[in-house]
Amino acid sequence: MPDSFDAYHYFNHLRARWRLPAATLAVALFLSLAISLILPRRYTGKVALVIEPPGASDPRASTAVSSIYLESLKTYEHFAASDHIFAQAVERFQLRRAWPHSSIESLKRDVLQVSMPRDTKILQIAATFPDPRVAHALALYLAEETVKLNRETNRAGVKELVEEAQKQAEQASRRLNAAEAARRQAGRRPPTLEERKAELEQLREQRTEIERLALVSEASIAELEAREKSTAATAGTDSVAERSRLERLRRQTAEIDRLIAARQKMLAERTAESQALEAEYEAAAAASEQWEKRLRELRSEAGLRGERLAILDPGVVPERPSSPNIPLNLLVAVALGVIASLFYLTLEFGFQSQKAESLRKSFRVASKP
Repeated sequence: MPDSFDAYHYFNHLRARWRLPAATLAVALFLSLAISLILPRRYTGKVALVIEPPGASDPRASTAVSSIYLESLKTYEHFAASDHIFAQAVERFQLRRAWPHSSIESLKRDVLQVSMPRDTKILQIAATFPDPRVAHALALYLAEETVKLNRETNRAGVKELVEEAQKQAEQASRRLNAAEAARRQAGRRPPTLEERKAELEQLREQRTEIERLALVSEASIAELEAREKSTAATAGTDSVAERSRLERLRRQTAEIDRLIAARQKMLAERTAESQALEAEYEAAAAASEQWEKRLRELRSEAGLRGERLAILDPGVVPERPSSPNIPLNLLVAVALGVIASLFYLTLEFGFQSQKAESLRKSFRVASKP
């Protein structure tokens, strides 16, 4: 290369050699057009899904939409790009007929494209196939299966909660039935609590009556003793009989007191048992009501938990092929032709300039005395 670049001579060199770039561009355009026309046409069907937020009853519904939340929605790309769903689509649309020797992974890379524009809730599914109807039907099928998979996933999560709540509700119901049966059985077991109270009240009335009789007997004895003292007589038959009667009344009082104490103890035990059974029944009833309410809430919120997918744009059967892209191919061919021509002409100009510089140096050396 010469020591300094001569732009004037360089552009003169390009102008003198214009036929080479023109021929190169013509060949590149011809080859690009021929290859584009030879390549099989492929059409891309597109379907758009919208990711709706959870229902109003879900606490997450109040969360403000942020960039972090929108970024988290990209996980739904895995729903649309599910290997299981795509394998079903391969069997449904017989895609292996077009690519008999391709694996599922290769077919998925060539046919399916799932994307989610930044900061949006739109999920785009694109399917590419030589037949435009199949391309659109494939994209629509994948979108519908994605919606179904998301719905089943949400239901599966809610199903676990519902089953657990139902299990707890059944246990609480069994506990309530057992508590109610125990309470009824205890209430019907003779003697009943009311009978115990009535018996105790009867014993107290008997004791009161016996005490009254004892007081009367004591008064009679005192009166007889006073009469005997006044007459200086010995204890008569009436006095002895009255004392015997008083002694018998006192024994009856002691026996009734013993019975009253025993009945009070039994009444206290039955009362404590009844209160315990009532408390158990109330606790079981509250627990059963709580779990029944929880079960109703979960069932009512079954469709409101988690984001919901819905088809926003089912798309149409494509009319223009997505590949080969002839304008783009021609543009690329022009760019490559220009770059190749300039590269070759620049090398040629440098070689000629270097050769001319060498000749000039040789001539200067030869002309020296």
